[in-house]
Amino acid sequence: MASDLATTPTTGLRVQACGDCHLLNFGLFATPERNLIFDINDFDETLPAPWEWDVKRLAVSFAVAVRDIKLTDKQAQAAAIECVRAYRQRLRELSKMSPLDVWYDRLDAQTIIDMAPNAKIREFREEFVAKARQRITDYLYPRISEEVAGHRRLIDQPPALFHVTKELEPEHAEIIREALEDYRLSLSDERRVLFDRYSLEDVVIKAVGIGSVGTRCFVGLFFSAENHPLLLQFKQACPSALEPYAGKSLYENHGQRVVVGQRLMQSASDIFLGWTRGRRGRDFFIRQLRDMKMSARIEEGASAAQAMLYAELCGRTLAHSHAKSGDAALISGYLGKSDEFDQAIGEFALTYADQNEKDYATLVAAVKGGMIQALVEDDR
Repeated sequence: MASDLATTPTTGLRVQACGDCHLLNFGLFATPERNLIFDINDFDETLPAPWEWDVKRLAVSFAVAVRDIKLTDKQAQAAAIECVRAYRQRLRELSKMSPLDVWYDRLDAQTIIDMAPNAKIREFREEFVAKARQRITDYLYPRISEEVAGHRRLIDQPPALFHVTKELEPEHAEIIREALEDYRLSLSDERRVLFDRYSLEDVVIKAVGIGSVGTRCFVGLFFSAENHPLLLQFKQACPSALEPYAGKSLYENHGQRVVVGQRLMQSASDIFLGWTRGRRGRDFFIRQLRDMKMSARIEEGASAAQAMLYAELCGRTLAHSHAKSGDAALISGYLGKSDEFDQAIGEFALTYADQNEKDYATLVAAVKGGMIQALVEDDR
């Protein structure tokens, strides 16, 4: 899609773009103060780029998702339009605030609950928030670890989680130690003090999402001297998909690119967020695993009304991310007070959703015709 977006007109105004701005890359997570907020939570592709690219990709994702739950094209377009409307209106509000107030602004869980239009939606959001609060290391760690010969070990759950083979363990352990020292240096001094209170106990390989298949990802289990657990995820950072169209990153290490972009776009970021480079030249960024992190899934039986409400949250959130790094007043001035831009992107989103379905049909036909091979894993 980056290639397609690069051919569309832009204002020339740039922001720190997410680069993979779709509805499943938004959700709840914990701030360093242990508050629960709603924000963008995936930055693998982040890079300075035209603000329009994020807006269009987000709008398209709503059109595709609403169609996928068997609602009408009119409802799919309405969700895309609602997303852009919320972006435009919130950006106008942010453009009138001081840069410091914009930086401090955030959409917390209680605000989302209070925004519920009725008791049913409020109850759903309260339950969703409650589930998110359970997704912390202290809750997750007992479920994915066990004691082996007096030591805690992460449980193999292939293909999702698994250890390296016995033959590779010595070399693997040395590589991890080198990477951890490099990661430690990426942290600020006070956070190094915190990190130094933990020591590594075990490491496993973790299977990653569809967009990251083939890249490396590890989960490290750490303990403090008092046996308090910490789970960190080490995820490989590759060049951004936007680079061929928006220019190369200023940062040599793509892990650093991700971390800086994340800190620029999020209202608050994980205290353990950092980067490293492996012995073989691969870049990684590091964060806590599932620190109250949870995303909504409108494809699982959501109604048109729920899709519209979620579109509003995502649009508002993207506006804040762009206002932190870009010129909100200039972008807002271009968008204006009318819904002309909203409607135009709504039409674009539906047209792109058409192309998305055609591309998928072509893929399926290629598999059936034997032109390419598709392997389906049994995930039971």
